[in-house]
Amino acid sequence: MKKFNFRKVLDGLTASSPGGSAGGGGAGGGSAHPGGTAGAAGTPREEIQETLTSDYFQICKTVRHGFPYLPTALAFDPVQKILAIGTRTGAIRILGRPGVDCYCQHESGAAVLQLQFLINEGALVSACADDTLHLWNLRQKRPAILHSLKFNRERITYCHLPFQSKWLYVGTERGNTHIVNIESFILSGYVIMWNKAIELSTKTHPGPVVHLSDSPRDEGKLLIGYENGTVVFWDLRSKRADLRAYYDEAIHSVAWHHEGKQFMCSHSDGSLTLWNLKSPNRPFQTTIPHGKIQRDGKKPESCKPILKVEYKTCKNSEPFVIFSGGLSYDKACRRPSLTIMHGKAITVLEMDHPIVDFLTLCETPYPNEFQEPYAVVVLLEKDLIVVDLTQSNFPIFENPYPIDIHESPVTCTEYFADCPPDLIPVLYSVGAKHKKQGYSNKEWPISGGAWNLGAQTYPEIIITGHADGSVKFWDASAITLQMLYKLKTSKVFEKQKPGEGKATAEIVEEDPFAVQMMYWCPESRIFCVAGVSAYVVVYRFSKHEVNTEIASLEVRLQYEVEDIITPEPEIIPQFPDASSQLPSLKSLSGSTNTVACEGMMKDSIPCLSVKTRPVRMPPGYQADLVIQLVWVDGEPPQQITSLAVNSAYGLVAFGNCNGLAVVDFMQKTVLLSMGTLELYGSSDPYQRQPRSPRKSKQFAAENRENSFSRSRSSSVSSIDRDSKEAITALYFMESFARKNDSAVSPCLWVGTGLGMVLILSLNLPASDDLRQSEPVMVSPSGTVLTLKGAVLTFACLDCTGTLIHPPYEVWRDPHSADDGEKTRKRKLVMHSPSSSQDMGDHQFAVICSEKQAKVFSLPSQTCLYVHNITETSFLLQADVVTLCNSVCLACFCANGHIMTLSLPSLRPLLDINYLPVTDMRIARTFCFSNEGQALYLSSPTEIQRLTYSQEMCDNLQDMLGDLFTPVETPEAQNRGFLKGLFGGSGQAFDREELFGEATAGKASRSLAQHIPGSGGIEGVRGAAGGVIGDLTRARIALDERGQKLGELDERTASMMASAEAFSKHAHEVMLKYKDKKWYQF
Repeated sequence: MKKFNFRKVLDGLTASSPGGSAGGGGAGGGSAHPGGTAGAAGTPREEIQETLTSDYFQICKTVRHGFPYLPTALAFDPVQKILAIGTRTGAIRILGRPGVDCYCQHESGAAVLQLQFLINEGALVSACADDTLHLWNLRQKRPAILHSLKFNRERITYCHLPFQSKWLYVGTERGNTHIVNIESFILSGYVIMWNKAIELSTKTHPGPVVHLSDSPRDEGKLLIGYENGTVVFWDLRSKRADLRAYYDEAIHSVAWHHEGKQFMCSHSDGSLTLWNLKSPNRPFQTTIPHGKIQRDGKKPESCKPILKVEYKTCKNSEPFVIFSGGLSYDKACRRPSLTIMHGKAITVLEMDHPIVDFLTLCETPYPNEFQEPYAVVVLLEKDLIVVDLTQSNFPIFENPYPIDIHESPVTCTEYFADCPPDLIPVLYSVGAKHKKQGYSNKEWPISGGAWNLGAQTYPEIIITGHADGSVKFWDASAITLQMLYKLKTSKVFEKQKPGEGKATAEIVEEDPFAVQMMYWCPESRIFCVAGVSAYVVVYRFSKHEVNTEIASLEVRLQYEVEDIITPEPEIIPQFPDASSQLPSLKSLSGSTNTVACEGMMKDSIPCLSVKTRPVRMPPGYQADLVIQLVWVDGEPPQQITSLAVNSAYGLVAFGNCNGLAVVDFMQKTVLLSMGTLELYGSSDPYQRQPRSPRKSKQFAAENRENSFSRSRSSSVSSIDRDSKEAITALYFMESFARKNDSAVSPCLWVGTGLGMVLILSLNLPASDDLRQSEPVMVSPSGTVLTLKGAVLTFACLDCTGTLIHPPYEVWRDPHSADDGEKTRKRKLVMHSPSSSQDMGDHQFAVICSEKQAKVFSLPSQTCLYVHNITETSFLLQADVVTLCNSVCLACFCANGHIMTLSLPSLRPLLDINYLPVTDMRIARTFCFSNEGQALYLSSPTEIQRLTYSQEMCDNLQDMLGDLFTPVETPEAQNRGFLKGLFGGSGQAFDREELFGEATAGKASRSLAQHIPGSGGIEGVRGAAGGVIGDLTRARIALDERGQKLGELDERTASMMASAEAFSKHAHEVMLKYKDKKWYQF
């Protein structure tokens, strides 16, 4: 990279040199020069020392929030009280108490079929659709796979791991049952073949294994359910079937009564059958819970399949029978439901989404005790709910996890790390008033794991904009996520009646209120949204309710054309479903308020209508002004591509592919509404033919799902290049508007899709008293700077290289009760505290486009540094962020690279190929924040957070929650002599004898292949050398010995207590006989 030292001399400054040549070398490098511009003449200037180096940067994922996308499986550890959810994309989410939330991913990406906890062992077995079993170690903060076992010839359909057993039963599609040793993850030679399990006289194959469970009464007996309706009770010791039961409907699930004498099956015709082991010829009870009873005494009509049933007993009341499905076919409109039968009472709980799985949570982990169910966890396709069984009306628990991010699809995101600390309690206080009633008053039952705040202390807020016009503010501090406040932006508009949406349909077919862009000033609490129907709403924050009318303005943004020009027709690039009309041109003249109605031609009307009557606005964000773009000569308004607000100036600016509008939201007036071409005046660097605003009308609407939050994709830029120049970036700042200005003044920086940067000068009233009455003047300064590619972002650094914060107004409540003169005076902060003494006589302007970054010196407008970021791709997101009390430019490229560049010298500090942009959602939602934080939507329902800070990567272990905490396994109740024969330690030895290699032999090698995982000590040894590896191994070993040490501690304590008692007694005896002779005893 070149050093422009002579230019620096002209500017009277020396910026830091790239690379290792900072200590001198080039002409004047490292020496001080007397300042040549006004304000600091004759004072020497220090070279800017850039403190950030590549050692400060490292990329790693931190935490994933939201609902697991496309869930498939559910498991619960009743002792550790943690929940696991598997998904179709091979992900596993493990949830405990709020803050304990862990995401793991199978490398294969195969769907998770089933999950089984090793109860209270800190381990989990997953069975995947690629017929592989995996054992996960949960005794570390980031779970890892210890072993895998890949079945080669058979497909896994069902797994069962008995409590406190190390042998896992695996059922297959062929109807066979295999047994896997959990410790070694090796297949036993003991196999239950389907043809041995069913009667020899039965000629048909029984179908896949759909259920496996050992008898609660005798762990040596295994119940096998086959799909076609056959149930076999297999004696593991004698290797033969004790009994077989047949039913003529397919079985979906089986559940035991805790005494082990009865079991219940659910079937494909909506029936439940109850079987007694003593009379297996036919079920002793058959019910179709939702079937209509026929008058002539026939069997009730069949219903939809009951996909799962659970049969749970209670000591002091009737048992609970809980099942999903089984509704009558004639109720086509009925929603998916869970039925709870308790005694004679039947309760049907209707769900908003299809049920994937459910689990009943019980007080005991032992299957042979009264189960005492207290809650049901229901996993839906898009939600997770927990029902309280202890109250007769079955209320649901209030969910503490942020799993409703996707309540309406997320359309855009903003991330604010290290924001003012008072904002979180303030937003929470206005949001808490909207809490729903009717939840269970009990504690959330998934309460396992441990979590502490960690070392990170700064507050973080994430804002999500949604398709229904809602905006959610989330507390994201210390890698958690909790909703603070929800704002519904659609409330400022009248509801559209059916068939009335024609005005909007031209630019957006559905979701007319979808939030496209957001701008938030945390210090002044001004919030602004741009909606898909070409409108902007400015909100102010108040703690008081108010009843008021909503002020609204209409703005006409059009591409001005002087003469009637008829260009040659040209081919328009094809886009998905875009209308392929050629541009039609007409004379566009007249002022902004003419209404030319030629027949049905729409003109000067907005897409939506703002409410005209006074509106009650609750405490929180209250609409201050609605600005709508209007139709122009039959052309719908184009969607907004850039947005900026400044509270100190009282201005909001927004642009689209036609031009730019600047509005004074204090005086509620339009200051500027100009086509992009007019902004240049005589300094337009391009000689182009003006064109009409018509372009593919539906393009914006149909590709909203696929478009970026600003006009950023190459396709969008090409369509703009083909017709007009979109405004892609806006930035209010105290800056030098013209070359060789002697002082800073209020400016608006404007960036376009063609890489042009224009500076508009803002002339504000001299005193604050005149701000409400005197007009604000906006005029082009004539300054034009150029870059390659659409402009994405701006920032200003002062002469020391410190980021200058744009001016802002300190927040005051607009509806405060004490309305004295003092409180009404606006308090403005004009520049950041670090440079409040003297902003110096020059600045660095940092400008980044989708292709390159440039740093200019102002006021001379000399380009000091250029860095061509990408030739073959383009940037999707770029932001100037603070990290470790310094600043850098963070970029995310469409080819998946995340890069950071030093400022002002634009040295590359980090470049990692992190994330291929497989989905436009990633491009639309990716955002950087301060302190090395970033996020994006990894799926339609989940936010993935990551860090690019080495310090945070190093501290991440301390911030994550522990999934495993040492907990005593509860004692089994009334375990008498006879019970001891059938359960516990005696039986475990029996299993070892049956399934071990000595008795059962080895399984066929070709049947399954063992794959060692990276999560064991071997993996740690390979992955980490030296001290860190030793520490990790020690930690794993300590974890594994933790419980044994705990037991040893207790044993030692009791031995010490008995030793003390013994010594006390011995001392007493000694004193008693101390003075007696031997013959007196």
